[in-house]
Amino acid sequence: MDMNEYQQAALRTAAPRDKHNELFHLLLGLVGETGEIAEKAKKIVRDKGSDFANWDIEDLKKELGDTLWYLAVLADHFDIELEDVAKLNIAKLADRQQRAALGGSGDNR
Repeated sequence: MDMNEYQQAALRTAAPRDKHNELFHLLLGLVGETGEIAEKAKKIVRDKGSDFANWDIEDLKKELGDTLWYLAVLADHFDIELEDVAKLNIAKLADRQQRAALGGSGDNR
């Protein structure tokens, strides 16, 4: 499945764009799902001595999938194809790598 196929499949379970506060719902959902991943990582740090070999990989896949769903629907809300997001991100990172600017901070490095 390519990125745009995934996005179209995700949209079959999304609320209509014009639903009241839908953009806000999508933003909160994306943050919430990434927060769930962070929370589970925190518990591994706290309870498992930071041994990430203890991460339940099937559970992680589900949480990453939920995050991807919100990202795909949010992108569509602005008529952005998920494949374009992916290609742009890889090109940006390749450019930073070529310029030895992967480390550091700031969006325009």
